[in-house]
Amino acid sequence: MRLTREIRFSVGESPDLPVTNSWAGWPTATGVRPYLVLRVAVEGRPDERTGYLVNIRDLDRLLRERTIPLVNRLYAATDPPASLTGERLISAIAGDLAPHVPAGARWAGCRVYLTPFLYYQMQGGEMIEVTQSFEFAAAHRLHCADMSEARNYEIFGKCNNPNGHGHNYQLEVTVAGRPDPATGHVIPLRQMEEIVNERVINRFDHKHLNQDCPEFRTLNPSVENITRVIWGLLEGQFGAARLARVRVWETAKTYAEYEGSEK
Repeated sequence: MRLTREIRFSVGESPDLPVTNSWAGWPTATGVRPYLVLRVAVEGRPDERTGYLVNIRDLDRLLRERTIPLVNRLYAATDPPASLTGERLISAIAGDLAPHVPAGARWAGCRVYLTPFLYYQMQGGEMIEVTQSFEFAAAHRLHCADMSEARNYEIFGKCNNPNGHGHNYQLEVTVAGRPDPATGHVIPLRQMEEIVNERVINRFDHKHLNQDCPEFRTLNPSVENITRVIWGLLEGQFGAARLARVRVWETAKTYAEYEGSEK
């Protein structure tokens, strides 16, 4: 069994402040402050009597007593602030928590969100995953030329509209690697963004995938196929960092994910 707990907090505020709204974030900012979201996961066997794997109050206490003060110290001591990379932050958090696993459980993951669209995650040992989100708007028509019009409509329904239909696709790209000791980065974020923009976003944004993009002239642009095509466009493009995962949200309820091999 795996249990995940999330805390939200403003950096630089005292953890001795009373808890007034932990849902929105605690400590609460008294001014403009960096705001982080941290998720930790534990694995193990739930207690047969209580049903608990661990008591989330114990997780909250651990994170409030150790992690929030640690982040505050790192932020205050780093000059310039930009040298405190997401990679260094998640490494410090995971390393500090490692000896303090709750009784009867083991750590299963640690993830910190610097923004709603960017997060860093420990991936065993010194490996860190960096995930950044992008968006592109595109039209497509789901249609197989070797099937009849009736059969196409039977399978694809409204998505077979002859003039197509559109989506605001959300793309999540995850790369993995060991941070460079000098820079602290698995890959500089701006470099990652430039690669994805050049190879994917500029290629597909505000296009009709079937008509404007050679990749889909004969390939049905389902969200599954879009995801695999994007993987092919990005694989091997990030230098020493490895492309770990591509996830494409077609709607708020549907996404496809690809890691480079069929499973």
